[in-house]
Amino acid sequence: MTELVPALASGKLAVRDLVAALLERVDATDAGIHAWVHLDRDRALADAARLDALPAAQRGSVFGLPLGVKDIVDTADLPTQLGSPVGAGRRPGRDARCVARWRAAGGFVLGKTVTTEFAFMHPGPTANPWNPRHTPGGSSSGSAAAVALGQVPAAIGTQTNGSVIRPAAYCGVVGFKPTLDLVPFGGVAVFSPTFDTVGTFTRSVADAAIVAHALAPAIARDVAVRARPPRLAYVDRFPWTGAVDDGGALESAAATLRAAGADVVPVAFPDALEGLREVQRTIMLGEGARSMGPLQDRERARFSATLNAGLDEGRSIGDDALAKAHASRRAMIAGAIAWLASYDALVAPPAPGPAPEGLDTTGDPSCCTFASLLGAPAVTMPVGRAANGLPVGMQLVGTGGEDSALLSVAAWCEAKLPRWKGLA
Repeated sequence: MTELVPALASGKLAVRDLVAALLERVDATDAGIHAWVHLDRDRALADAARLDALPAAQRGSVFGLPLGVKDIVDTADLPTQLGSPVGAGRRPGRDARCVARWRAAGGFVLGKTVTTEFAFMHPGPTANPWNPRHTPGGSSSGSAAAVALGQVPAAIGTQTNGSVIRPAAYCGVVGFKPTLDLVPFGGVAVFSPTFDTVGTFTRSVADAAIVAHALAPAIARDVAVRARPPRLAYVDRFPWTGAVDDGGALESAAATLRAAGADVVPVAFPDALEGLREVQRTIMLGEGARSMGPLQDRERARFSATLNAGLDEGRSIGDDALAKAHASRRAMIAGAIAWLASYDALVAPPAPGPAPEGLDTTGDPSCCTFASLLGAPAVTMPVGRAANGLPVGMQLVGTGGEDSALLSVAAWCEAKLPRWKGLA
């Protein structure tokens, strides 16, 4: 994308030619993967022709860049159907605020990518592009798969617990979850306001910064690889997860970073944070039931058993229990900030292993719970392949509000690690 942006801005590459090539790529690679729920080819080509006609002075920072948009994010010119029969035929009247920012910066929407039902845990039809017998992760399944296949240079999704970082890791792309609320959430289907965050899928850290800057101008567009090797806290698992089975890829990446000069320090997870997963779940399901309760009352028969069970559990969480969980979260945020104050980032697995086999699950999100509960920025990048050939990643978690600094650390790590060979 770092080469694509200037080529489009200068007119050296026509937007229409790019779109035509991407549509050909979709035709060649999407059978059996199903990354897209709505792709209006004529509209995409018409958008491209309109952009090609703009004078140079009107071309923004992501001029001509097509974006895949998760199907819980409102788009005025395309349906937003929420991954559910309940949303069938739904046509929003306006763009979500993040989509409006993308268009204002010169980009456009190529199409809508598959989401799990209401961005919860019931899978959609998307399969893993590395092996279609395996899950692509969720809930931003289609966004991760489309970028992995080279069908679109960038896509956006959302994360409540693990829905950006995990599918990015499973599909072998770079996933970036910014600090909570840095990208506006207006016009996106809400599940848990305390955690819901818009994030990005790209093929490199530099590309993640370009996309994120258009959505949140506080994030630096041009990420400089930091000059000083970073000091990184390292955990090979979280207390609430089992042993990580990634074929040794994370430890190998840590060893490579040490050899390149990074101070990678194994750290013990503080006892005060070990209940973090339960606190996150209480808030997530409690808020989900309050956000979606009226809709569930009307549409229970058309909700999946998975979604109904999650919302029913949330209904059983009283106001006092929810308030107590919020108080615990605030204490945990303060404790985590103090714990990691002397480090540039935390290094951790983004998932307990590669994508599991079967399309009836989206995999275990629990390696993402730490960053989600904190509202902190996180990025994952592919660092190797497991014994079964599927990608595995490395997650970096930063301090809330320090997104540019985290991306700079990630760019340093990316530059020192072996070059990743993706699918396209």
